[in-house]
Amino acid sequence: MASSYSTDLKLELMLTGENAGTWGDKTNTNLNLVQQAIAGVESITLTDGGTKALVMTDATISDARNMVLKLATITLSGASNLTIPDGIEKFYILDATDVTNPTNLTFKTASGTGFTLDAAKIYAAYADGTNIKEVSLDTLGGTIGTAQVADNTITAAKISNNAVTTDKILQSNVTTTKLAQNSVTANQITQSTITQAKLAANSVGPNQLQSTAVTAGPYTTANITVDEDGRITAASSGAGGDGGYLFTHGKLAGSGTYTATPGASKIAVYMMGGAGGGGTHPTLGPGTGGYGGQGGFGFLKIDITQPYSQPYALGSGGGSPGPSGNGLAGTSSIFGPSPAPIFTCTGGAGGPTQPLGDGTPGAAPGATLDMSSTSYSNYQGFINGHVSTRPGNIQQYNKAGQGGQSGTPGGSLNTPGGPGFIAIYELL
Repeated sequence: MASSYSTDLKLELMLTGENAGTWGDKTNTNLNLVQQAIAGVESITLTDGGTKALVMTDATISDARNMVLKLATITLSGASNLTIPDGIEKFYILDATDVTNPTNLTFKTASGTGFTLDAAKIYAAYADGTNIKEVSLDTLGGTIGTAQVADNTITAAKISNNAVTTDKILQSNVTTTKLAQNSVTANQITQSTITQAKLAANSVGPNQLQSTAVTAGPYTTANITVDEDGRITAASSGAGGDGGYLFTHGKLAGSGTYTATPGASKIAVYMMGGAGGGGTHPTLGPGTGGYGGQGGFGFLKIDITQPYSQPYALGSGGGSPGPSGNGLAGTSSIFGPSPAPIFTCTGGAGGPTQPLGDGTPGAAPGATLDMSSTSYSNYQGFINGHVSTRPGNIQQYNKAGQGGQSGTPGGSLNTPGGPGFIAIYELL
């Protein structure tokens, strides 16, 4: 009767009296096969994206029989398989330390299941004749001694809830940095320990203060009563002005840029347009022409946000035409950028040739208060005091914004109108 072969290692099983003269060679072959199964190391070259099928041949050295399967260097970009034949019951060590992207590799039997690698490491597994089973650390029995555990391996994630008891904690180890917010409750605090030194700045909120009879809410220009502990026990609204404004910027004629003083919250702007020039009658006596109209005069109060800066341009006075004729109109003064300034003071009209009246005064559209109808004498002192550093600087033909005088037939008295000006006050 012919020899048969073992199921797992494919060893030749010889019958009694068989293989006379060759029995020794066959026995040696069987021993080599056993040696391969318990000590053999085989280098395996995988197929990227394919299946590398190991074989187990009867009575022949075969790659699937080796104990250690050492995978050659490779980068796996797609799903790959390493298989052993079905029906084998055997232990394996799989070395995948030279494999890049080992998670693309599955080690299994030809028709059964196995496991997918999770890292470039060395794996232990066994084939049960149908499938391949991984032998991982979390499936092994037994215990690990303290000498085998490094101190830095015990992290918070490794400790289960309620695993550390008070017996394991020294009192000296419970420091402020070890306490979570809101972890100390009222039961852990003695009233006598809450002293002023223990209170941080701004740590007492409204819920901790004793209420008074004052009704919560806003008060305008408030009248208040404060007790000896600093509490407001009475409050009522009062009345008051807008505060004190200081003169900080002024200019007569020309243009410029106003930049607010740091800390200013409001400004009050006084501005005037250029006045019209005086008119001259061609044949009548001296002073028969009309005066030029005064420039528009206005006031505007503005709430500002720092930093604050605005350009302005002041109107020029209207000229006189010479021996006879109507005076020329003054030009407008503007505060803010063109073509849409914040407010404007228009120029006064030129004086007529007939002494039937003066030129029409300018206006101040957009101002809080249009003071164009105010008599020149009412703001002459304002101009002298706040626009010029000395009186001589504001007498340019006539006072700022004042209409030009009428003239004689020869033109000796008629004059141009005064220029515009700006004066700015700030609430600091």
